[in-house]
Amino acid sequence: MNQYESERGAGWIAFAGMMLILAGTLNTIGGISAIGDANFWVADAQYQFADLNTWGWILLIVGIMQLFAAFSVWNGGGYGRWIGVISATLNAGVQLFFLPAFPFWSLAIFTLDILIIYGLIVYGGRPESARSAVTDTRG
Repeated sequence: MNQYESERGAGWIAFAGMMLILAGTLNTIGGISAIGDANFWVADAQYQFADLNTWGWILLIVGIMQLFAAFSVWNGGGYGRWIGVISATLNAGVQLFFLPAFPFWSLAIFTLDILIIYGLIVYGGRPESARSAVTDTRG
């Protein structure tokens, strides 16, 4: 592997880690607000199954998984890569079910999950990329 591909992979790993933190934080806040029936969500949305409270718990659990995965990815852990892929995949599905409650937000987070999955699958298996993304001190 040449220097360019290694640096490009490091960028994708750093991006995936940052987006996991962002998605995990947003999903945790969104899950808590859905559990508490906050005015953030559309009140009369019809879901395929279950209700807003149930989807809020699911979103909260997936958000916490994403936060743990982000810290593991930054430490170069292989498990974090797979937890990140699994949680981003689950979150993409959950966001599709959240379309009636908040359509544009759900599509934005869905797109974010697809980019996370791409970064972790394509470049996450390269330990030198993960280490250089975290330890790169060049300005």
